Amino acid sequence: MTSPARRAQIAYVLALAVVVIDQIVKSWVVTRLAPGLGITVPVWGPLRLTLVENSGISYGFFQSGSAWSRWALAAFSLGVTVGLAIWAQSADKVVIAAAIGLIMGGALGNMIDRVARGSVVDFIDVQALHFPWVFNVADSAITVGIIVLLADGLFAPKARQA
Repeated sequence: MTSPARRAQIAYVLALAVVVIDQIVKSWVVTRLAPGLGITVPVWGPLRLTLVENSGISYGFFQSGSAWSRWALAAFSLGVTVGLAIWAQSADKVVIAAAIGLIMGGALGNMIDRVARGSVVDFIDVQALHFPWVFNVADSAITVGIIVLLADGLFAPKARQA
């Protein structure tokens, strides 16, 4: 069994890994596809790279484009990250710590874009599979983290209460 400090460390290291991978891939995509906003490059099967700027949240929800929303969403991402970092210190399972790390890393990755670029860089396009949104590594990490938390909450055996 892992200690609470070790589980928190797992969350933090995973968050850092997500941020690094997300930013490296985004930088590569922007360099390779710039200045081609909206240009689509087939990769393999249904996977395409389509460079888009997202001023909203994951999967393009809550698009506004205003300066105040950029900073409000960045502040929200930072607040979520701080809250998750605190939660990671009391995570009771490695799987929960890992999910928290994925969500923290995704929130930070998109926050970095929002602060540095004014919008989030999205590029993973699988619209051929009838998934209408273009997304990125950070969005994927957030989604997987949330799915893991939900699955754990729904399917993990519950401790017996006396």
